[in-house]
Amino acid sequence: CSLIIPVFQNLLLFSSPQPICQAAYQNDLGQVWRWVKEDGNYINVQDGFNGDTPLICACRRGHMRIVSFLLRRNADVNLKNQKQRTCLHYAVKKRFTFFDYLLIILLMPVLLIGYFLMVSKTKQNEALVRMLLNAGVEVNAIDCYGCTALHYACEMKNQTLIPLLLEAHANPMIKNKHGETSLDIAQRLKFSQIELMLRKAS
Repeated sequence: CSLIIPVFQNLLLFSSPQPICQAAYQNDLGQVWRWVKEDGNYINVQDGFNGDTPLICACRRGHMRIVSFLLRRNADVNLKNQKQRTCLHYAVKKRFTFFDYLLIILLMPVLLIGYFLMVSKTKQNEALVRMLLNAGVEVNAIDCYGCTALHYACEMKNQTLIPLLLEAHANPMIKNKHGETSLDIAQRLKFSQIELMLRKAS
């Protein structure tokens, strides 16, 4: 009986909705800290709903403080969720929220505050990706569609992140399940600057 209880507890830990994942998604650092303090296993727990870890949840929303906190406690950057995506996939795929766009539009005429807000958000996303790369995330990991982070960066025409990924040895010739490489995507979207970068890397 004494052996069954810990096994049952671990089963519950990894197969049910995880409050720490919700806290990471909602940028509640206090709650994330409390759960990790209670049990160190929560650092890499995967939510029973979609397999997200706290780190993936934080990267989905671009919550830098929580990402930094989790990385300092050796969160596994290479764990994948049910879509076979790592935290890097979500950091690269992250877009401006509706609220971000609204603020940018409203503040753009006011001393270019909207422009500086947009630049700040872009720099923040760049810093997030750099943190994950420095932590040893697998840059060429593929998801359920066969896409790497570089595929998504090319789809989004992200000139800021593509050089970072290439510097970390992202492979522009990996084909996804549609048979497209990152270079193919750049050609399809007629983005000559990105195409030139990828050709040099390949």
